[in-house]
Amino acid sequence: MSDKNPTQISMRDLLEAGAHFGHQTRFWNPKMNQYIFGARNRIHIINLEHTVKQFNEALTFANQQAANRNKILFVGTKRAASGVIREQAQRAGMPYIDHRWLGGTLTNWKTIRQSITRLKELEKQAEDGTFAKLTKREALERTRDMEKLERALGGIKDMGGLPDALFVIDVDHEAIAIKEAKNLGIPVIGIVDTNSNPDNVDYVIAANDDAIRAVSLYATAMADAIIAGKEYAKTQGKASEQEVGAEAAAE
Repeated sequence: MSDKNPTQISMRDLLEAGAHFGHQTRFWNPKMNQYIFGARNRIHIINLEHTVKQFNEALTFANQQAANRNKILFVGTKRAASGVIREQAQRAGMPYIDHRWLGGTLTNWKTIRQSITRLKELEKQAEDGTFAKLTKREALERTRDMEKLERALGGIKDMGGLPDALFVIDVDHEAIAIKEAKNLGIPVIGIVDTNSNPDNVDYVIAANDDAIRAVSLYATAMADAIIAGKEYAKTQGKASEQEVGAEAAAE
């Protein structure tokens, strides 16, 4: 690991979180065979030697993206993932989608951006007293519109444009997001369970995608790596400013 990324996941971290427990053997995807250690009580066991290496490579990539001031979109809309995805993305200062992926979020960004503009307009109206001047029915309708848009787009309203990478929990559940990213050449970091398809995932992390403790471990580590990358970028920026100042003083 580089100096700018002290974040690293260990085999013990993964074991304690239950990351090695896959799905029932009858639900497996043969494309995940290379990542499976064996089976126990008809449950596939994931080979964590692969997972540790894959995860740390993904963390290094995320850290470098953050150090370059790039945006990583966190995606996790199922119940086991949504809360922690929102929490850790916010902590890392990254965009997120935790409710439902709207088709075209990436491939039809222009339309999504218009909806974000509408959301921000409604938020402004709610704050500046415009809602209070409306009839109860009109105010209620606008409030409902605002809440609906906030659920769908609140996590990406400040993204400002397409993300530079995606971090996805459960790649089968978020298949549309991954397909859109692939079409646009946006790299994907994905938690891929034994029942899932690893195709179109650039950084495959073979691991349990259902256990809340495991999902929390993944999202927290990803946020830590991003925060470390951002801090590195800040120190580099300060160092550059000092160099410029020293050169100016010398002249």
